[in-house]
Amino acid sequence: MAYQILTINPGSTSTKIGLYKDTSEVFAQNISHSATDIAQFATIPEQIGFRLESINDFLACQNVKPGDFAAVVGRGGLLKPMVSGTYQINDSMLEDLKNNRYGAHASNLGAILADLIAKQAGCPGYIVDPVVVDELAPVARVTGRPEIYRKSIFHALNQKAAAKRFAKSINRPYDSLNLIVAHLGGGISVGCHTFGEVIEVNNALDGEGPFSPERAGTLPAGQLAEEIITQKLDYTAVAKLLAGKGGLVAHLGTNDVREVERRVADGDTQATLIYEAMIYTIAKSIATAAVPVCGKVDYIILTGGIAYSELLTDKIKEYIGFIAPVAVLPGENELQALAEGAYRVLTGEETAREYLG
Repeated sequence: MAYQILTINPGSTSTKIGLYKDTSEVFAQNISHSATDIAQFATIPEQIGFRLESINDFLACQNVKPGDFAAVVGRGGLLKPMVSGTYQINDSMLEDLKNNRYGAHASNLGAILADLIAKQAGCPGYIVDPVVVDELAPVARVTGRPEIYRKSIFHALNQKAAAKRFAKSINRPYDSLNLIVAHLGGGISVGCHTFGEVIEVNNALDGEGPFSPERAGTLPAGQLAEEIITQKLDYTAVAKLLAGKGGLVAHLGTNDVREVERRVADGDTQATLIYEAMIYTIAKSIATAAVPVCGKVDYIILTGGIAYSELLTDKIKEYIGFIAPVAVLPGENELQALAEGAYRVLTGEETAREYLG
């Protein structure tokens, strides 16, 4: 019997949904929301009814009946740090998300919307590997200031899914491998996966690690402090400087890697320097991620939206190919990853975890 699974991934100006039979895509749709539509809501939780209606309207147009769903699974948002897995949506989770207890982000709507549709359908609702998956080794949390510790916030959904797909493709259990997985997108996260746990990873939300199309990456602390004081920047301005207006956006005025590569091909020396510098910082982060396993890395996986660029991935391979064989699995594939997480629970391969707020 095939399981029909609905997946939901809310973004700031869109709601992506997908319908899967087991883990095979039936359809995927990006429901766009105009800036005017979003602007009418003062807070993210106020968007719930609007987004729910847009999903139900689309499903009705496709003659999809919620009663046929075996599960509804949403993108996990900013929650209490947790170990990797598929979590059944519960009241404690919903309360934390509706109140933005751990931060406000559009992804917080994923579990809320999944829960509402799951209740309509009479089936379970889940989230899978939210960005706050935290399996860091204790030594990886410590910094040179006791009041500041490193947090695990990264592209856990795609990193975990890509690692598990790759392990399956070589007929090895995911938890038997030492892997470095680099998610390459608007933000970049590089994780060291050892025996099924991500024991080291940069905080991609705050811009730590390599710089990326939109994020500044790790900066010299003294110079950053001087810039903040000189420009009299508040927290919001600093946050934007680090994530959103950093990286390629700051240097070249675009977050589109294809546009940057066109400039490189046209002989733009500034674009060439900045693009090569970004690739260099990515490669350095990958090499650093080999340290927790003393260089004993089985494979390196490059994934995410900009991993489609052969120019970028080939150059990364030149830098880090000495560490381990490199596999390229381009794309974010988040809807697919959500379906796979729910499917593992529905088939008994995994047991759904309980969220304890």
